[in-house]
Amino acid sequence: MKELDLLKKDWQKTQSQFKEVSENEIYSMIHKKSSSVVKWILIVSIIEFVVLNGIGLFLSDDFTKKFTELHPYLNIFEKVNYLIVLGFIYLFYRNYKSISVVDSSKRLIEAILNTRKIVNIYIIWNIAIGSFFGVFGAIDGFTAAYSKNNSLKAHIEPVTMAISVAVSLLIIIPIIWVFYKLVYGWLLRNLSKNYEELKKINLEN
Repeated sequence: MKELDLLKKDWQKTQSQFKEVSENEIYSMIHKKSSSVVKWILIVSIIEFVVLNGIGLFLSDDFTKKFTELHPYLNIFEKVNYLIVLGFIYLFYRNYKSISVVDSSKRLIEAILNTRKIVNIYIIWNIAIGSFFGVFGAIDGFTAAYSKNNSLKAHIEPVTMAISVAVSLLIIIPIIWVFYKLVYGWLLRNLSKNYEELKKINLEN
């Protein structure tokens, strides 16, 4: 009987060691995958910033100068938006550096949740900004067309403008939302899977 008890104790000890090794391997794999996902979020945000702002390089100097003169406040707001987007990129970089050095599943869970939160805020911000510029463009275009067509009745202007703004929002918001869901949605889903796996490890412990 003593031999059997010793065998049981040895078996339980071995099982515990296997479990610990397995959990360490799973954590290591999830850590590596999560770090890779956050790195790609950083890379994609930088590419997006360069591409979208690089479009302005193809505009003529005369057009840019005229636009700035006609809409000085909008130009300032655009510059502020650049700074805010650069701030988001910095946060993505800081998250990447942070998630690369975490040494526990609890800290990794916190890093994943923080990254998902920042990315979702970033998406909401871009949808809001895109909608703002889209509405401004619709109003600006309608005002220009109205000023050239004196046959339009004055009382129609508010209604037509409201319809123009509503249609612009219905078109712009879904397009921007789909774009960011396609670009960042897959990365966020991978982070969510890693988060669920880490929760399982913590619950088992």
